[in-house]
Amino acid sequence: MVEPGVTAQLSPHLDGRGIALTANVLKSRRLAERLGDLPGALYVHGGIAPTTVSVLVFRPSGVEHRQYVDLAELELLVAEGCPLWVRLKGLADQQLLHRVFACLDVPEPMHQPLIDTPQRTRVDALGGALLVVMHRLSGTSGNRLISEQVGLVLLGKVLLSVEEVPRPVAFPELTRWLDQLQPPPTAGDIDDILFFLMDEVLDEVLPLLEQLSDGLDELEEASIRRPSPRVLRQAYEMRSTLRQVRGMIWPLRSQLIVLIRQSYRVLDKGAIKGFREVSSHVDVIFETAELLRHQCDGVTASYMASISNRMNQVMKMLTIISSIFVPLTFIAGVYGMNFNPDKSPWNMPELNAYFGYPICLAFMILVAGIQIFMLWRRGWFQDWTGTR
Repeated sequence: MVEPGVTAQLSPHLDGRGIALTANVLKSRRLAERLGDLPGALYVHGGIAPTTVSVLVFRPSGVEHRQYVDLAELELLVAEGCPLWVRLKGLADQQLLHRVFACLDVPEPMHQPLIDTPQRTRVDALGGALLVVMHRLSGTSGNRLISEQVGLVLLGKVLLSVEEVPRPVAFPELTRWLDQLQPPPTAGDIDDILFFLMDEVLDEVLPLLEQLSDGLDELEEASIRRPSPRVLRQAYEMRSTLRQVRGMIWPLRSQLIVLIRQSYRVLDKGAIKGFREVSSHVDVIFETAELLRHQCDGVTASYMASISNRMNQVMKMLTIISSIFVPLTFIAGVYGMNFNPDKSPWNMPELNAYFGYPICLAFMILVAGIQIFMLWRRGWFQDWTGTR
């Protein structure tokens, strides 16, 4: 749980990678501002969704769901002092978003990172507030990466979630678990809900990685059986997707380490274990993405080796044909010289033989047969490219 009035005092050299030090450091860091170009395969789909407000009120009697809450009702709920989970869906109504932020006393520097998309994955602390910006990642059949930004803010007894793309139920697994939890969550459990939210967002990355793993297995087999430029292009597309996933997980990995080290300033001791579990989850996803990225390199190497083997097979067949016809060409060239034996001091008696032509053809066939037999014994007629 965030202690009120505490500001995270971290090294100013962690700008962009650690927790923010002051309001001047806590600024909007969009993906387009980082080094390199914005990934071309990353896009936000569906347009800007309308903004809706819903609230989960954690009362001693149980969890109360409030749908389509207006600003006046939200102010009354905040005034009651009960632990709240305020859920904002959609970013179309910027004015409503800022009013809700003002009602919940969200620090001004945190407004833009919650609204401005797409943001880099980040963990920032300012005063008594803790900000987490993450991305739901999913893929399409065309190997395009879909990113849906999710912002989380921990404010004492209030937890705020801002979803760029609304879903029928916000965080359905966690919501069902909270409904069945006995006794209901209290103010001291709000920070636990925060890392459960982070864990649920991270869980959605694993099906994407599994989908990419299955695709890489198919590409690896195709690179051996049916190598084509399409296989190489798809391998590079998957590698680019994995690089983007890694780029979105890496900041969270480093910043969670910093947050855990400075947890005595920001969180109570009960939340340290939960954030360590989230950090372990991030490590698993990061390492899995790295392994799949190396598998992409293996697909590329397999494709190049298969193409090289097929080229060697072609060159081998051309060599076989050349080696067979070279002696035959020599024999035909010798007997094809148009010298008159009657006027030459050297006599070629085979030119006047009655069966000279068929004997010469039979000799040429014999030479070719001997060569074919020798090449076959040496294994030159074996297909070195594997199963087609």
